[in-house]
Order: sequence, then structure tokens, then C-alpha cells
Amino acid sequence: MPVPLYQAKAEFFRTLGHPVRIRVLELLQDGPRPVRELLAAIEIEPSNLSQQLAVLRRTQLVTATREGNTVVYALSTPDVAELLRAARRILTELIADQGALLTELRAPEAGAAPTGNR
Repeated sequence: MPVPLYQAKAEFFRTLGHPVRIRVLELLQDGPRPVRELLAAIEIEPSNLSQQLAVLRRTQLVTATREGNTVVYALSTPDVAELLRAARRILTELIADQGALLTELRAPEAGAAPTGNR
């Protein structure tokens, strides 16, 4: 029995639900990178990065090619970068909306008596 689309989407977004995986994908937006550059940029244990890269490879969000002794990772499709840009736009809007609400909450209430010593 095929997996329902909503379930496949949920699995896809679970894959994106780890900060290291998101950071790797962000770094790869600028083009392919060898593992050593990813390690330097993310500053985590090599074994942890290896685990996260394996998840991204298994779900086909990234590709890996060997160049001599170096493994180079790249986004599997430009759509991954577009998804990250869309997430950034959505977060920007949400934060802007929260900022507007916070400003409104901090403003003195119309018609309220001033507080302080009299």
C-alpha cells in the first residue's frame, strides 16, 4: 500500500528537523563543499556530522562525490535551496508580526490612567 502524501511530507520535514542538517543545507546553497569545510564551519564532532550527512544522503537531499581522498557534498536539486529561502521568508514574516504585537503590547493603553507616583 503506498504511503499517503501527507505522511511522506511529514517524513520529509522530520528530516529537516535537526539544526545540523539545516546548517549543512545552508552551507551547500553556495555550492559543493568538502567535508573538511563543513566541519570547520559547523564545529561539531566528525562522527556527528557524518551521521547527519548520512541522513541527508539517504533522503536524497544531498549528493556525495569522491575526489581523491576528499568527499564533496552538494545539494541534490536547487529546490532545496529554494525551500530554505522560503522558510527564511516565512520566519521573517512571523517575527515581524510578533515584533508588531510586542510594540502594541508595550504601548500605553488608550484611556488608561498613567501609572507612577502622584
